[in-house]
Amino acid sequence: MDQLMQVLIVDDEPYNREELKHLLSEFTQIQSVQEAESGEEAIMKTMQHQPDVIFLDVEMPKVSGMEVAKAIQELKKPPLVVFATAYPQFAAEAFRYDAVDYLLKPYDEELLKETIGRLEKKRGVKEQTNQGKERGKLAIEVEGDIHYIDLKDILYMSRIEKRTKLITKQGEFDTKMPLKELENRLLAYGFFRIHKSFLVNLEHIQRLTPWFNGAYHLQLEGSKDTLSVSRNYIKALRAKLEI
Repeated sequence: MDQLMQVLIVDDEPYNREELKHLLSEFTQIQSVQEAESGEEAIMKTMQHQPDVIFLDVEMPKVSGMEVAKAIQELKKPPLVVFATAYPQFAAEAFRYDAVDYLLKPYDEELLKETIGRLEKKRGVKEQTNQGKERGKLAIEVEGDIHYIDLKDILYMSRIEKRTKLITKQGEFDTKMPLKELENRLLAYGFFRIHKSFLVNLEHIQRLTPWFNGAYHLQLEGSKDTLSVSRNYIKALRAKLEI
């Protein structure tokens, strides 16, 4: 059986928390449900109890749901986020924070059932990713399949529009995973951000050449591509390479 979910409901309205808690009690996949009535309490309880999932209201006094989502993304093990709100106009912004779903009040039971299914699938991919990372591999989802890629074989990653391309010794892989998420996962494994669109494996750097206006060009072993190094990153990169 899959691991059961620990849930945190965040809403400043007691009735809304109680309603969602009652609906979630019907799902056997959920082990426990905690509540928070403010954004500040949500951040504190997330840090203390490390829930798997947060159902997060958007419009709250002082600290909004969006601000909570932004804050918890910085945690070592951020929970999955489902926005639960009466305001449909915030949906586009919500998915900037990698939200799994966006539910509107009053809650539709069938839509909530679909959300739980998405959470289960997302948690499964996340768990496989963590297992792969422990073995020196990166697990990414590509069109429903999980690919395990040796970290040492990755040359660099580039973000193009809403896709991330992984360039490896064996070929290229395309994923929806944001570059920022990959950077957070791989920082301790010798990967470094050189530009808003590029993350490179320091082990494969072959040449760093001055360009103009404080920027540099970078070449990697095993790749014919020339990558731009932003002047905002060059000082930290040179320190990493001990130049």
